[in-house]
Formats: sequence, structure tokens, C-alpha cells
Amino acid sequence: MIRILLTNDDGIHAPGIHAAREALSAIGEVFMVAPERQRSAAGHAITLHKPLRLNPITFLNGQRGFATNGTPTDCVTLGFDVVMEGRCDLVVSGINAGPNLGWDLTYSGTVAAAIEGAVLGIPSFAISVAAEQTEEIDYRPAARFAALLARRLLADPLPPHTLLNVNVPAVPEHELRGVAITHQGRREYVDRIVPRVDPAGRPYYWQAGSIREDTPDPGCDVHAILEKQISVTPVHLDLTAYSLLDRLRAWDFDLPACRNR
Repeated sequence: MIRILLTNDDGIHAPGIHAAREALSAIGEVFMVAPERQRSAAGHAITLHKPLRLNPITFLNGQRGFATNGTPTDCVTLGFDVVMEGRCDLVVSGINAGPNLGWDLTYSGTVAAAIEGAVLGIPSFAISVAAEQTEEIDYRPAARFAALLARRLLADPLPPHTLLNVNVPAVPEHELRGVAITHQGRREYVDRIVPRVDPAGRPYYWQAGSIREDTPDPGCDVHAILEKQISVTPVHLDLTAYSLLDRLRAWDFDLPACRNR
């Protein structure tokens, strides 16, 4: 039987992960390992300086999962090594409440969990609903697409150490305009720091920010969402800027210690 590791960064009680579990259960056995609380924007952090806990949880519908005090990346490591004992066919991260587009990938705990799956050599994808208001999200279209994508990925695996980042528009399913295979776009934040003063007169700060208004280039993930298309972006772990290698090799690094060698 297909064994699927399911995680997120919104926490084990978030509705998106349960919608994903219901859809993915038709494909194989789903092992849910997720943070015990909200861990959005955790990036690819791992926990090194405190013990990690795995707490079994039984939900009201009788299904089981594991909550951990770690990050989304920790969830994949614990899920693979401990819960699944190294036997995993697919890692799915989501369904996230809110978009993971453009440069969000560098911050996203959702995407980081799928990255860790790719690090382990397991077919992996992250999936999000691109809703700016997250109170009332219909996760069913994204869940159905997650199941479809899981079947395709299992039948036709990507090259090693690659993954998919998926964003589903927050529109009724009948308004979706197909699937776009996209590249990573730009999604830049401005006014990131909000200064405030506490009752004792001491300053403190919230990180917030708003999206910079920009015209996204056609073919990118941001543009696809504006066009009400499901965005599927292939991502790889090699961050090397290959176009700069020859340019840097031409720089003169005249190190004194190397002159007489």
C-alpha cells in the first residue's frame, strides 16, 4: 500500500490538513505528523537545542495523528524516521491557508516541509490555497487536486531532489481556469516593520507588511493565480546561480598567501 506522510505549518488542528487527509486516504495510508501549534513562516528551520516530542492524538472522527513541538521540517524528519520507520512513498505539505508564491518560498514552512521530503529523496509537493482572508476557505478544490497530483507524481516521479509548489486560487471550483505550469515569480513586501509602544513606554515591533503592487510576468506563479489558474511550479534544491560562474571565475582574487605557491 502507498504510504503518505502529511504535514503542514498551520498546525495539526488546521482544517486544510484534514481536508487533504480525507482526499489522500483514497490513495493510500496517510500518516499525519504536524506542529502542535501555528508555525507559519518557519522556513527550513530545524530544532537542535531542545528535545523534540511526538504526541499521539485521536481526533473526534477516530482518526489518529502526531503533534510535535518542532518545526514543519522537524515533522518530516520525525515522520519519516520514527513514525514511518523510513518507509514513505510521498510527502505532502498543506493544505496551507494563504498563498506561497514568488519569494514566499524562502520563508514558507509549508514549502520547507516539502523541501525536506526532497532532501530525503521522496517525491514531495506543497499545496496552498491563495486566499488573503483565511477565515472561510473552501479547501475541497485544493484537496481534490492534491489527490490528482499525488497519483500523477507517484506514477511519474520527478528527478531526485526536486519538488512541486502548488497554489490553488481561492475561487469556487467552477471558476477555475485550468492548470498552469509556472516559474517562480516576485512577491515583495513593503512596510514590513510596524513600531508600537507598550504601556511602560518601551518600543516593540510587529513584522507585517503589504504586497508591493507590481505587474507579474506571464508564466509565473503570481500571474497564474490572478488568472484563476492552479499554479504548479517545479523547484529544485540546487541554488547555484550557474549563469554567474564564468563571471566570478574572471575576478582577480590575488590572495597574498597564495602568491608564492
